Amino acid sequence: MGHMKAFAPSLPHLARTALLALASASLLATGYAQTASPSSAPPPTIRTLGTPDFTQIVQRYGPAVVNISVSGTRLITADSKDSGTNAKGADSEDPTQLFLRKFQEQFGATGASMQIPVSGRASGFIVSADGLVLTNAHVIAHASEVTVKLTDRREFKAKVLGSDAKTDVAVLKLEASNLPTVAIGKPADLSVGEWVLAIGSPFGLDNTVTTGVVSAKSRTLPDDYTVPFIQTDAAINPGNSGGPLFNARGEVIGINSQIYTRSGGYQGLSFAIPIDLAQSVQRQIVATGHASHGVLGVSVQEVNQALADAFKLPRPVGALISDVRTDTAAAKAGLQIGDVIVGIDGHAILASSDLPLWVAMALPGQQMQIDVLRNGRAIQVLATLEDPSTAKPAADARPNVPVLPQLGLAVRPLLPVEQRAAEARHGLMIEGVQPEADKAGIAPGDILLAINHMPVTSVEQARALLAQVKGSVALLVQHGGEKNFVAMGIKTETGH
Repeated sequence: MGHMKAFAPSLPHLARTALLALASASLLATGYAQTASPSSAPPPTIRTLGTPDFTQIVQRYGPAVVNISVSGTRLITADSKDSGTNAKGADSEDPTQLFLRKFQEQFGATGASMQIPVSGRASGFIVSADGLVLTNAHVIAHASEVTVKLTDRREFKAKVLGSDAKTDVAVLKLEASNLPTVAIGKPADLSVGEWVLAIGSPFGLDNTVTTGVVSAKSRTLPDDYTVPFIQTDAAINPGNSGGPLFNARGEVIGINSQIYTRSGGYQGLSFAIPIDLAQSVQRQIVATGHASHGVLGVSVQEVNQALADAFKLPRPVGALISDVRTDTAAAKAGLQIGDVIVGIDGHAILASSDLPLWVAMALPGQQMQIDVLRNGRAIQVLATLEDPSTAKPAADARPNVPVLPQLGLAVRPLLPVEQRAAEARHGLMIEGVQPEADKAGIAPGDILLAINHMPVTSVEQARALLAQVKGSVALLVQHGGEKNFVAMGIKTETGH
């Protein structure tokens, strides 16, 4: 509790002309269209500025940053997956859990458990004069009592209105009025390289100020595909959790949430939840006591240059759909494996990491207009997002795919038992790979599901498809339970 979360390298129908016009306009808005060559444009004017003076920000908005103390109890079991106060992804295991496990092994006990007291220090900030406070969900996860202290030394017992583990946002309420508040900014206006400032209580040192720059935007982390984090190099440590991240204008643009660490302390990479996503969660919690997020029902991956060539895209852009789960909003809307999402409700999807924010901020039942590139054509679909409690989590059988000597793969049809085990109605089992395929990440035991998003049911059909392809090709490959597109160059075939 109070520790910084961390991770270790752990339609209705539209007339054709209107449809194409709308799609083209959307693609232009997303920056998908080709731009003028750099040589024809004048060089940009670069302003040289000194380090911002953050003292006015600290003086004006520092009083709205609060220190949070929590206390409570946590149930520990011998085989519990939740290490509680340990940093997420940390290498060390909870010592109480280790004790219970050894006790269970020595005495043959089952279901060994223990309630242990927890306490911690963290940060937060006031967003309304009547006492609404934002912090991290993991800060108050096991708290039975939450105390909030202001910079003027006033203390309040806070009520937890609700929390959302999916986005790591929690909302507290203080029984007070005329409290100092922060100003809210727009993360979309934030640029990589901008100065930022963090205020919090690292290691219990109240009202500590650190500065840095934005080092990346829309960063997704290995265990978290919902939040497009703002990455900074501002020093963030345990106790900074839930504190605000300010831009150089004194506006809060994020909530400090996680750090990359092997030591448990700051190592140069910090991550903040965009404030617009946090406020979307805040509004839901204030209204209902909980937050819900719409579910689209797709798995996506980044479009690199090789995949862009295989899909005949002018440049790498968008989120490539590698899986569409059955009976989900995506399937009902007609989205397909191999579609490239380039826009949602008029917002550009330039990279796969841009997609989670707009889906996460949408509510179940909300309709979204999705701009898609399919086989080189621009189309639009309307998808009505589902509630995660009713959406089916598992993927159904998927169309299968081709394989051949042109790819350096030894393949065969799937056996019935393999189809059932892999939940694949068709496909080709990969039994051997040559160096080119091995370098592309394909391994024996993988299942070839598609070529350039065209399903194939036999080796012969795969050969026929591959005979029509020149240059590079996109293969949909299933490895275990995951499906991903792999781009490969086509080798010239000299005979069968």
